[in-house]
Amino acid sequence: MTVTQQIITVAAVVLGTMLTRFLPFFLFPAGRETPRYIQYLGRALPPAVFGLLVVYCLKNVSILKGSHGIPELIAIAAVVALHLWKRQMLLSIAGGTVLYMVLVQTVF
Repeated sequence: MTVTQQIITVAAVVLGTMLTRFLPFFLFPAGRETPRYIQYLGRALPPAVFGLLVVYCLKNVSILKGSHGIPELIAIAAVVALHLWKRQMLLSIAGGTVLYMVLVQTVF
């Protein structure tokens, strides 16, 4: 890349980042009520993203080969248990990921 291309690339990234950070504050100012469809998306999207993450993580698991999906099932059980216990999605995801990596690297 030439210096000009590098400058244009950095400027585009900075502009895109600033736009995505500041645009919600301009579209939905503090004095106005948030539109109902945005409130709906705020309730519906987190479980949908979590479900998509589960499907993506399990799409290549084969119960007929290798470890037969046992580390995945143990990690899923840990995620469910952590979430029922603490009700913190980040802790649940991180705990399940760490447990899965430990199982795959040391046990299976």
